[in-house]
Amino acid sequence: MRSLLSTSPTAAIHETLAPDAKSLYFELNAEHGPTQEALERSRDFLQNKLKETEGLPCDLPDRMEEWHDWMENGAAQASQQYRDYLHGRRSGQGRRYFGNVSHALYFLNAVAPTKLVDGSWLYGVLQRWDDPRFGDLIRIYLEELGEGLPDKNHVVLYRKLLEKHGCTHWPQLDEAYFTQGTIQLCLAHHAADFLPEVIGFNLGYEQLPLHLLITAYELNELGIDPYYFTLHVTVDNASTGHAQKALKAVFDAMPQAGDRAEFLRRVINGYKLNEIGINTLTAIKSFDITQALLSTFRAKAKVGAAVHSDYCRVGGRTVSDWLAEPERMPDFLAALEDAGWIKRHEAPENSRFWKLISGERAEMFGVFTGYEQQLIRDWIAGDAAQAGATLPRQPSFRAKQRMLEAAADTAGRSRPTYMARGVFRTQQARNRAANDHDDFNADLRLLEAEIAALKDRRKIMSRLVELLSPAVHHTSAGMMATRIFNRMFYT
Repeated sequence: MRSLLSTSPTAAIHETLAPDAKSLYFELNAEHGPTQEALERSRDFLQNKLKETEGLPCDLPDRMEEWHDWMENGAAQASQQYRDYLHGRRSGQGRRYFGNVSHALYFLNAVAPTKLVDGSWLYGVLQRWDDPRFGDLIRIYLEELGEGLPDKNHVVLYRKLLEKHGCTHWPQLDEAYFTQGTIQLCLAHHAADFLPEVIGFNLGYEQLPLHLLITAYELNELGIDPYYFTLHVTVDNASTGHAQKALKAVFDAMPQAGDRAEFLRRVINGYKLNEIGINTLTAIKSFDITQALLSTFRAKAKVGAAVHSDYCRVGGRTVSDWLAEPERMPDFLAALEDAGWIKRHEAPENSRFWKLISGERAEMFGVFTGYEQQLIRDWIAGDAAQAGATLPRQPSFRAKQRMLEAAADTAGRSRPTYMARGVFRTQQARNRAANDHDDFNADLRLLEAEIAALKDRRKIMSRLVELLSPAVHHTSAGMMATRIFNRMFYT
């Protein structure tokens, strides 16, 4: 899984700002599909990005016969580097990627435009569901969609991760953060004319990178559920996973009568599309906690300037006066420090400002999202967090799960066994059956009736493909369509 998260040193310098990237991203991912004008612009966008790849180096061997060894060697190298990383951590080395929780949440937000279209580049292949040459590519796409199961659908998982931590401001990111996701959506909507590029891009994206392993480890360490990332570690494996299927797909699609050299050239250019855009290290290194905090305060100032009373003065000015000048937020923060409202490099609980925003009964409850609160907390803690002074250690995600299970035991509730889960799921099915006719399920009932009325297999598959688009597959209707398509594809 390379692309936006590639760790290639060449990728970091290829962050061309595509003026059309952000607008195209949202137009191509519109629920009712892109307009013809957007499709035309996206074709030009993709062609321009392919031109950028021509000057990039490529680590693929010249002889295709060596690609299998290249894939296995790459996976082995990443695994060895990860073992070295773990050895260093056990020896006392600090985290390599994330300095604190807010840094990790910043990263989740920064890569959201790409993660929220995960797998999209293969969407255009679905129309070839009856062609055996593209069976592996379709299987990869269906697995990216979790085969219609919400707890396995990659986009659903990432959306939940963002929502849980209040990482809701990704649509306001700069153009550069949308470049890679837009490339993937372009491939999705132009697969018929860029099939070798789709296949090559998929080959690069499905390889196991070192950064994925480290990211999952450090997120877990910081108490953030790493499942989205660990899921990719398992499904992308070089033995039976997406990496192996991606390589096989190259050989399956190789023309028998056409120009094989030209096909291979285009596959390689598609492979190199993974290097266009902001990569993992660039996204991580772009985090500056003070600048991130100032951006948050400036955004809040637009609304906050009109709702504060005048009785509270900081540095001789009312809060409303401060907020009326967003460009002076550095001065406002300094004034809060001088007045003792914020005590930097101490436990945040010692700061009066922190008490205003933290807790259900806090006077400013709900003003800041979970991510923004974490950002403020880590900024206030500063050196105290680094030194471990009086600040509580952040439990890992797994540790939190164990604490919840222990609390359930203490309260006299047994941990869920596999049998109990089965009973629960049976009850869920009964509940769904009892509510089949409520308004929440109306859309699904209409879809079932529509599919049942289509007698021709091709018409059914064509309708299902529409609902498996990058913009729709993570909805209830899309997941139902995925389950139906999945059954029909394998029969």
